[in-house]
Amino acid sequence: GTEPSHMHYENDENYFRGYEWWLMKEAKKRNPKIKLIGLPWTFPGWIGKGENWPYDYPDVTAYYIVSWILGAKQYHDLDIDYIGIWNERAFSSKYIKLLRYTLDKHDLQQVRIIASDRLWEPISFVMLLDSELHGVVDVIGAHYPGTKTVPNALLTQKKLWSSEDYSTFNDEVGAGCWARILNQNYVNGNMTSTIAWNLVASYYEELPFGRCGLMTAQQPWSGHYKVEAPIWITAHTTQFTQPGWSYLQVDGHLEGGGSFVALTDGLGNLTIIIETMTHNHSQCIRPPLPHFSVIPQRATFYLKGSFYMVKTLQVWHSRLGFESGNSSLFQQLHPVKVWKGTVSLDLNVDEVYTLTTIKTGRKCGCPEPPPPQPFPSNYKDDFNIRNPPFSEAPNFADQTGVFEYFVNASDPGDHVFTLRQVVVQRPITWASDADQTISLIGNFQWVNMTVTCDIYIEKPYDGGVFIAGRVDNGGIYVRRTKGIFFWVFADGTYRVTGDLPGEEILMKGLSGVRANAWHTLTLNIQGSSASGLLNGYPLWENVNVSKPSNGWAAIGTRSFELAQFDNFHVEVS
Repeated sequence: GTEPSHMHYENDENYFRGYEWWLMKEAKKRNPKIKLIGLPWTFPGWIGKGENWPYDYPDVTAYYIVSWILGAKQYHDLDIDYIGIWNERAFSSKYIKLLRYTLDKHDLQQVRIIASDRLWEPISFVMLLDSELHGVVDVIGAHYPGTKTVPNALLTQKKLWSSEDYSTFNDEVGAGCWARILNQNYVNGNMTSTIAWNLVASYYEELPFGRCGLMTAQQPWSGHYKVEAPIWITAHTTQFTQPGWSYLQVDGHLEGGGSFVALTDGLGNLTIIIETMTHNHSQCIRPPLPHFSVIPQRATFYLKGSFYMVKTLQVWHSRLGFESGNSSLFQQLHPVKVWKGTVSLDLNVDEVYTLTTIKTGRKCGCPEPPPPQPFPSNYKDDFNIRNPPFSEAPNFADQTGVFEYFVNASDPGDHVFTLRQVVVQRPITWASDADQTISLIGNFQWVNMTVTCDIYIEKPYDGGVFIAGRVDNGGIYVRRTKGIFFWVFADGTYRVTGDLPGEEILMKGLSGVRANAWHTLTLNIQGSSASGLLNGYPLWENVNVSKPSNGWAAIGTRSFELAQFDNFHVEVS
């Protein structure tokens, strides 16, 4: 889905949109040492001045990024530690150098630059050729590196990170993937950070990459959530280390397969994390995983130097049971005695162990979450909220465009508080966004439904809005979204289409709708037939609809244009 920018327009600044400010503050409450990283996936269209490219006016782009970092501090007291360039897209050396200059000019020397959040090349090669670029890039970040790096990246002597990884369905195979790469990104590829996309799967599961988060919380209407296995795999590392700890330079390959890493805070603490994930139980979504074998083994660790004095180590253990079903996640075992600097463990396959001097590990005894419930079958939102906690209405999932609470100061009373689509220019896109804006809501399994919404077109002549049902797609596939779409346009016409682009026309005619007036649209879908009402009177009926057979409800606009929605209501029969 889309996320709202802090600057929709050139003369616009707002540091209270979206969920990220809240999320960063919640993270800091749990661990003040946690690091915060910003990485743009998309830029608002005004930055490119009409071109789908963020580097033609690098001073504008740098200003936009630095504004966000300054706003994080000014309005939320959040220190952004690292800033990226452009997610999985081209970088510009000129822009990176200008970004460093702009950061320094605003007294943000402590903010470090990570590049280029794509592959190891060409960024590593270019840094070796360009000493000025080498001087301003602090971290080389690669995405989905498959635990491997390249010689040029090592030659730069910069920190190497897997700055996006995982992206795998969060069952036990996902947990196995995460356990393996958390260790092997360092063991095979010298990477000292691994970042999971994504943190929490809090979006409709049938959207692309459903449940590809470390845990699942996709039912805000019921409060149900699930702490999935990847969370407890994470704990094996993150409860016993902190940002700033150092990896010990040991060969972490185990003889019988699997790996281990050892980290220290430099103050005498030691944490060893061991994983023995088998091939078929640890495949990530990408890249393909070459075959390897792991067998049960006895591993002996030799503690030397200052660690020779360590007498006991705390032990935490996970076993992923897969088909057998006898999984055990993040259990504390008896501490092990270290005898003359040696400690031995019998390792089975698909296990994770943490051996550590840190004694603060805990598996929370949290209350049971509320039981799961389907999305309400009769759902209304009049958007009448004076001081909303967030800028967007609950349960709506914007897929292109941004739908925000809006106050109509000039309205005589019926429509003071509305939901407004506010993106008026196609963004500098990352994925292939639609040419229309769309926000989804409800339950993907819905079949028969009545969707009603008051609409207000703000763009004269060629403006337009829609309500829809049985909508079947979004995210990176939003351009091919199908459903039953009821459109009205500012020129007084209407259409019914079977797709978001509006190419599959099922019915069309005159409605008399104009811009800058409120109208009520109703879309009724029952079985293979759909009908539409305008202001309570039938406008079209008996339109035959065959596919898709089910999907969400949705609202949206014909183009990137201002439009308002009010008194949304969906009822499922």
